[in-house]
Amino acid sequence: MHPAIHARTTPDKPAAILAESGEAISYGELDRRSNQAAHLFRTAGLARGDVVALFLENHPRFFELAWGAQRAGLYLVCISSKATAGEAEHILADSGARLLITSPALAAAACELPALLPHLPRFMLDASAMGFRSWETESAVMPGTPIADEASGAFMLYSSGTTGKPKGVRWPLPEDPDIATPPVLTLLASQRFGFDADTVYLSPAPLYHAAPLHWSMTVHRLGGTVVMMKAFDAQGALATIERYRVTASQWVPTHFVRMLKLPQAVRAAHDLSSLQVAIHAAAPCPVPVKRSMIDWWGPILFEYYSGTEGNGWVMINCEDWLSHPGSVGKAVVGTLHICDEAGNDLPVRAEGMVYFEGGPSFSYHNDPAKTAEAANKHGWTTLGDIGWVDEEGFLYLTDRKSFMIISGGVNIYPQEIENILVTHPRIADAAVVGAPDPDFGEKVVAVIQPVEWADAGDAFAEDIRQWLRPQISGIKMPRQIDFMAELPRQPTGKLYKRLIRDAYWAKAGEVPVGSVKRPVSNEEASR
Repeated sequence: MHPAIHARTTPDKPAAILAESGEAISYGELDRRSNQAAHLFRTAGLARGDVVALFLENHPRFFELAWGAQRAGLYLVCISSKATAGEAEHILADSGARLLITSPALAAAACELPALLPHLPRFMLDASAMGFRSWETESAVMPGTPIADEASGAFMLYSSGTTGKPKGVRWPLPEDPDIATPPVLTLLASQRFGFDADTVYLSPAPLYHAAPLHWSMTVHRLGGTVVMMKAFDAQGALATIERYRVTASQWVPTHFVRMLKLPQAVRAAHDLSSLQVAIHAAAPCPVPVKRSMIDWWGPILFEYYSGTEGNGWVMINCEDWLSHPGSVGKAVVGTLHICDEAGNDLPVRAEGMVYFEGGPSFSYHNDPAKTAEAANKHGWTTLGDIGWVDEEGFLYLTDRKSFMIISGGVNIYPQEIENILVTHPRIADAAVVGAPDPDFGEKVVAVIQPVEWADAGDAFAEDIRQWLRPQISGIKMPRQIDFMAELPRQPTGKLYKRLIRDAYWAKAGEVPVGSVKRPVSNEEASR
């Protein structure tokens, strides 16, 4: 299964559509352009196992570059479109990238890279710029037929960096070099979710992130159509489902929260009857939010828990979730273990670190210490999340260990409080962090993004406390409530909570473990 096969059978069928403009690329065009990309990679001196990097927004040519790298046997590194020049430089240098492709939309950061990495070959889409070669000019003269030494490549994706500097996850290249050999996700998508050539898949998230990229390319292997949004917009997403008769989609809980906060008349104005599957991941979904989504869209939601590392996979459908609310499911790849600090198994319903046994192995590129930290004495591996399992083996995630607040010797998990806060009708987003406290070590601070900025103030803070009081225990009650016009979230929905937390510690002249010794600027927090 490979888009090259569909290029022969359905060459005019859209492989990808840009939602906002309707611009489409057919399977025939995708095959020709990805072949040209593979030839240009070879002309630039890249051989199997080398690294090519994309520093792009959700660009119409993203997929031809990704498939060109895949059929040239290269590692593909995707850099966040929100990255600064320094952050991009780190990933380019750390990954050993031998070629970079970017676009004018990211020129502010990209144009600093020639001075930082003067010997790295660089291309720019849609235009030429000082220090960059034109991708269109050079690729257009390349053959549209396959290179002589086609071989399957792989991804080398970097962690989000929400808890520190991004780390690359690198796997060995596939043992079978055949570019049409389907990866495990292709079988999962077809067997578990019913993806096939008739699938119209909506990706509202940025393609530099693991999930949107993997799922979109999986749809291409099966011959379906990917509809990608330049950026998520709640009402725009509903309109896109209706316009393109989307059948399958990928979301994060933040997307759900923002769509649910649309006026009822706006939600009801869109025909969503074509939607058969709505997959969500990236963070645990608050129980009231998921119940509301099931009431609205029906029992078509599928949730999974995994990571860029790919060391395990947990999944749940609506039927099981309704009988186990709050769970992210049972393991379908790897065996689940909940362990204490010493790596010993804990009993049912006891909270501890979530480990996977028997899943695919992984390593963090150029960081053997972090790789070692991810494994316990049994060789089981973790993503750093805290959780517990019930008697039937369903996993419930509590929070990331690095965000746990210890106040007066009591462990407090911010996720639980955040999940309640975002259900408040006047709260658009919320983050809960631990700030230094002279008496208790840490205190609970809630940072609120109100729906209406005019609400930000002491009166609303007191309203929030009164609303929270019957829902959480006193030790979890925020002792301080602050307001922020917009919380620093990635377009993928992940919250840069470290930036918020570190600002409080820096203000107090203290530095929590794993933090940077400097205050966080407004510019950083907005990235």
